[in-house]
Amino acid sequence: MTQVAFLDNLLREYLVFRGFSSTLKALDLEQRTEKDQHFRAERVLEQFQNAIQAYDLQALRSLWLHLDNNLFSKLEHTYAVAVKKLENSLLKYYLVTAYSNNRHDKVSEFFTKMAGELQQHSEWKDWFYFPFCRNAEESPTFALFFTKQWQDTLLLSLQNFLTTVYQCLPQPSFVRAEQEAAHMQRLSDDNAGLRTRLLHLQQELHQMSQQQSGTGAVSGSSLNADAGARRRSVYRPQQSLSDILPFDISPPGHIVDDFCIIASEANSVSQASDAQARGLKQLIRNIGSGGSPVMGRKDQAAGSVGEKSNKRRSGSVGRSWI
Repeated sequence: MTQVAFLDNLLREYLVFRGFSSTLKALDLEQRTEKDQHFRAERVLEQFQNAIQAYDLQALRSLWLHLDNNLFSKLEHTYAVAVKKLENSLLKYYLVTAYSNNRHDKVSEFFTKMAGELQQHSEWKDWFYFPFCRNAEESPTFALFFTKQWQDTLLLSLQNFLTTVYQCLPQPSFVRAEQEAAHMQRLSDDNAGLRTRLLHLQQELHQMSQQQSGTGAVSGSSLNADAGARRRSVYRPQQSLSDILPFDISPPGHIVDDFCIIASEANSVSQASDAQARGLKQLIRNIGSGGSPVMGRKDQAAGSVGEKSNKRRSGSVGRSWI
């Protein structure tokens, strides 16, 4: 109740600032006559009936368009068929009321303004004959809409639908203005408290760092000396080869030079290779001269045998001679 009164004062202040005196008077009048501060579907239904009884098609369409844009469009798509059916029924109720009161001019005006929109719907195909129909209340097509039962059912269905929709929809932004302001103030207070706490923590850290720097000044010199010693031990000056002194090691009793051994082995190997080369050269020379070492040995053996046989013959002859 207090929130609604607060918003009414804000609205009255805004109307005074803008100079909307007529609107302000209407607001004051309605506030004095109202009994309930909350929404009532009967008020919207009453506005629809007033527009229909006054044959004000523009007011009827404006009110429905406002509800459609701000309320019905926020519903689930499953309610679209019900919303469209209620709209068409409300327009038919307007036509039936105008026809019953012999306001054929308003009926013709309705189709003149709404023909472009209604001809796209098959539900309105038979209703284009309505301005030319005599005794429409007796026609099988339109008789149902003239009955009081159908009209009362339409108004009751519309009232129940609006009541249900208003209960499910969230409050408008203008109604939540006070709540949003209180929420922003609460956030500002929380931010201020966090900033103060952060400042105290920073001061404590600064004091602790100063205490640590004071106690560490004495031990800092010894730490610096140790660090200097470590640096001196690590970073020693580099020495040249001329600065390195040889070790004083006594030589062994017998000196064996490995290079000498290798040289002697090389000489023996070279001598063997020279001898082998000379043998090969001799063999090649013998082959080139037409002789053979094997055949030469055979010839030598045969010659020695012949000499022995000759000696034998000569001896035998001599012996025979003797």
